[in-house]
Amino acid sequence: MPYRKKIIAGNWKMNKTNNEAKVIVHDLILEIGKFDDADIVICPPFTALSIVSEMLLDIQNIKLGAQNLHQASHGAYTGEVSAAMLRELFVRHVIIGHSERRQYFGETDKLVAEKIKAALGAALKPIVCIGETLQQREANQWKKVIETQIRGGISGLDEKEISEVVVAYEPVWAIGTGKVATGEQAQEVHAFARGIFKDIYGQAVSDKLRIQYGGSVKPENAQELLNQPDIDGALVGGASLDARSFTAIVKNSCAK
Repeated sequence: MPYRKKIIAGNWKMNKTNNEAKVIVHDLILEIGKFDDADIVICPPFTALSIVSEMLLDIQNIKLGAQNLHQASHGAYTGEVSAAMLRELFVRHVIIGHSERRQYFGETDKLVAEKIKAALGAALKPIVCIGETLQQREANQWKKVIETQIRGGISGLDEKEISEVVVAYEPVWAIGTGKVATGEQAQEVHAFARGIFKDIYGQAVSDKLRIQYGGSVKPENAQELLNQPDIDGALVGGASLDARSFTAIVKNSCAK
């Protein structure tokens, strides 16, 4: 099986003030600041990016991520943030196409594709989310949904560009609900998604592509999920808001 270094990303969503961010980042630096067995990314809200960036300047093993960006480089887009603005704060990763962005803000696969291009153009590494709703899962439409999202949002990249992308499979029905896909369910979707990338880019590219799982990941289920052959990390929501829980997930990512 090809080696792919695990990547664990914490998506804080609309949580943590600057003062709260300082506390959790301080604790994370103490616990996993030198942990090198997995890539670690934390994604605070925009307002906390500056203070977190300062705290991580001398920390090599925890990277800074953002939760979104605008597809344009600049302009009259009130309330939006550009890739260049993120780069100036030493942001390295950016989440694109999260299900909450798709659901609440109407983001389409076409817009996801545009945002990926904007991120890559500024040397940001996109974490691109895909996943089906409960209704789609129960109607056995998940394969169609996953393939549509991949081909519509991600497949317009060349081999060099796709090598900079991390894909995050997040079953929408498991986000913030306490429900979680079993290791077998998650592996089935990851393997299916990897097969689509193999069809588009070939075996070598597909073997190197990292695909995370996101959806109520906790310390208790992280090891089962992350030991699956096609699951290369986790996009962690609620559990990333607690330093102890996030640390446990990071450490469990490499446990056998």
